[in-house]
Amino acid sequence: MENFGHLLDGFANVLTPMNLLIALLGVTIGTAVGVLPGIGPAMTVALLLPVTYGMEPTQAFIMFAGIFYGGMYGGSTTSILLNTPGESSSVVTAIEGNKMAKAGRAAQALATAAIGSFVAGTIATLLLVLVTPPVVAFAISLGAPDYFALMLLSFVAVTAVLGASRVRGFASLLIGLVIGVIGIDQTGQQRLTFGIPQLADGIDVVVVAVGIFAVGEALWIAAHLRRKAAEVIPVGRPWMGRQDWKRSWKPWLRGTAYGFPFGALPAGGAEIPTFLSYATEKRLTKHPEEFGKGAIEGVAGPEAANNASAAGTLVPMLAIGLPTNATAAVMLAAFQQYGIQPGPLLFERESSLVWTLIASLFVGNLLLLVLNLPLAPVWARLLRVPRPYLYAGIVFFASMGAYAVNAQPFDLFLLLTLGLLGFGMRRFGLPILPLIVGVILGPRAELQGRRALQLAGGDLSGLLGGWVSWLIYATVLVVLLWPLIGRFLVRPLRERLVTG
Repeated sequence: MENFGHLLDGFANVLTPMNLLIALLGVTIGTAVGVLPGIGPAMTVALLLPVTYGMEPTQAFIMFAGIFYGGMYGGSTTSILLNTPGESSSVVTAIEGNKMAKAGRAAQALATAAIGSFVAGTIATLLLVLVTPPVVAFAISLGAPDYFALMLLSFVAVTAVLGASRVRGFASLLIGLVIGVIGIDQTGQQRLTFGIPQLADGIDVVVVAVGIFAVGEALWIAAHLRRKAAEVIPVGRPWMGRQDWKRSWKPWLRGTAYGFPFGALPAGGAEIPTFLSYATEKRLTKHPEEFGKGAIEGVAGPEAANNASAAGTLVPMLAIGLPTNATAAVMLAAFQQYGIQPGPLLFERESSLVWTLIASLFVGNLLLLVLNLPLAPVWARLLRVPRPYLYAGIVFFASMGAYAVNAQPFDLFLLLTLGLLGFGMRRFGLPILPLIVGVILGPRAELQGRRALQLAGGDLSGLLGGWVSWLIYATVLVVLLWPLIGRFLVRPLRERLVTG
């Protein structure tokens, strides 16, 4: 009950005219930017980080909550109308959603996506309220060796589990770790500064995020720009008939049940639950002939799973300080921008801020539904913006944002360099998330590792800690060895069972 009391205090902070206006602004900007082709929620949040400069932390995070959910919804609009997912978790929505749109049912596809996002977001945010405090209580009992092991698990999870290639995933992580250690270390020694004074304080995470996501994506699109504008399917006002409601409400609930637990896991993410939701709806549907041609269940379930997973990612981010996807990593950078460190002490030191953020997720989710159902045709018109103008604008705002961090021209050079790095990573198929996680968690992993070794007098056994770290190391070992386990144990056993 104490948690709900804190939540009510959070609502009291949000439900003021000024803060409601900020929440509405965040939802509107997040949706408007997120709906543009090729821009996912992570890039939306990264691009709009500088918008909050000069704001009070409370108002900034109320806006971030709106941007966070608005960017998620905007990605589904692009998937349905253009068949252009902004991120991998929106791929499944595009499978049936774009087919529905081409069959003249764009309004119904957008409606089930919007309402499903609201239902899943509300339930998942309520679960966030219930689950996060126990996780915080557990996290407080952990020591430096346990935190070091958790961060090692996060490194392995984002490279070996979520990426298509382990080698490319670890290469991206290594690049991120290198960027993360630039500057003066804890002993006062300069690392990788090359005698440049501006690098002594390290590279700001906001500059890294905006450079890799926004500038890198803009350069990539410019290199592959098609002269012909993308065809946008016309949209009326989203609505759903009785049959559509009947076929959507169960997929919404099942998608939520899939999405939240996976989002809350350190090795989770939204890709697996969206595919599981799609497979489940395909198996349970009473209209199997519609799948592959525009089945509304194939939009409702995965979209709910995607949004529930987004709320789930906030559990490890707020309670332990571990980002499990790119959007959470950029949100973590937003906290660091204000000198706030997510983790078990966050609820104690910044209780009012955290509960206001969680309350604003509820408010932003409701505003998103009220705003997007009538304004869907407006968002569809945004898709007609010529891409040269669109990405020129993105580079302009990215440059302004990077310059605003420290007001140093050198940051613009860094932004361009990181943008070229982001372009090269896309060219050679290196995932972005491991790099961002490496930049953010690398210095923190180093800090916890140093503490563990200092407590053990320099003995490597100090990294082992108690049963929690042992369990985590065992999990890491299984993840790393899983290809061999699958090849030499699981596959022969499966073949033996089939032939026997």
